[in-house]
Amino acid sequence: MKRSLPFGLVVIISLLLFSCENEQEAPKIIQGNAFGTTYGIQYFSNKGFVIEKGIDSVINAVNRSVSTYMPESDISKINRGDSTVIVDAIFKEVFRISEIVHTNSNGYFDPTVGVLRNAYGFGDTKALNEIDAQTLDSLMPLVGFRKVTITANNTVKKEHPNTYIDFNAVAKGYGIDCIGNYLNSQGVHDYLIELGGEILAKGTNKAKHKSWAVGIEALDSDVDHRNASVIIRLKNKAMAGSGNYRKFRVDSVSGKKYVHTINPLTGSAEESNVTSATVLANTCGLADAYATACMAIGFEKAKEMISKIDDIEVYLTYNDTLNESKVYMSKGFELLIQQ
Repeated sequence: MKRSLPFGLVVIISLLLFSCENEQEAPKIIQGNAFGTTYGIQYFSNKGFVIEKGIDSVINAVNRSVSTYMPESDISKINRGDSTVIVDAIFKEVFRISEIVHTNSNGYFDPTVGVLRNAYGFGDTKALNEIDAQTLDSLMPLVGFRKVTITANNTVKKEHPNTYIDFNAVAKGYGIDCIGNYLNSQGVHDYLIELGGEILAKGTNKAKHKSWAVGIEALDSDVDHRNASVIIRLKNKAMAGSGNYRKFRVDSVSGKKYVHTINPLTGSAEESNVTSATVLANTCGLADAYATACMAIGFEKAKEMISKIDDIEVYLTYNDTLNESKVYMSKGFELLIQQ
């Protein structure tokens, strides 16, 4: 999956210097590259195992299934029109998560916007020279998650052969969940995974005897010197964010600004009044998908959507009717703020 900056999130890594008497409590730390970005993992374990090998295996499996940036992945073959591909458990689970969020967002989360993402220059192909009403009219029939199904034989059926499926708004989060599952299988139950600005926190930071401390990036944070607006404590929760305040493209000819969050109902790549969305959920796949949905759906609808879903909390920044920057936190999110 393509390299991307973490939007709306900055991790407050608790890599403090430990005194000698606490040295045995220090977390083990591993860093690496995955899904076109970087990751850092802190974990506590007395068991010796080759963690890098296991993580690489997980990353490769996810990429082979759902990475649009690998030409020979299952999803790339499907996007090229190969209807004989037998999809695996990874593909089916990412599809299932997408279906849940697509339904709960009334269609604002839609992986079939891939053809639009590519057209606007945020995908893995060159942007179209011009995107006008006529162009959108020709592309919109290819969009619609309900037009794609997984058959009883585990193949993918598309109503239109040129529909392009793009799971990048959920696959990275799901990949983090898979890394967490690998650590669980090795008897590791206290860890913090940060990958591309997304978080999976399990158990506690045993060095501190507290839940893991992570933070939400301030909108005015400098890209090279990021600072947090709030710090929260997480235990057995995932956190993912999305935002348009850094990721956008300005057309060199028209000067028009396109943001990376696309409205699948209209085909437009224009800003909603939500400028960033940070979501807490039980899994990173769900948090990732709901963060994208909040960006597309707009503030009032995002707030209404989240209020109806159990185990989801949000931190939203948005512009009000006077175009002034505001912050909204769900009650469950507020309870997690570190005082």
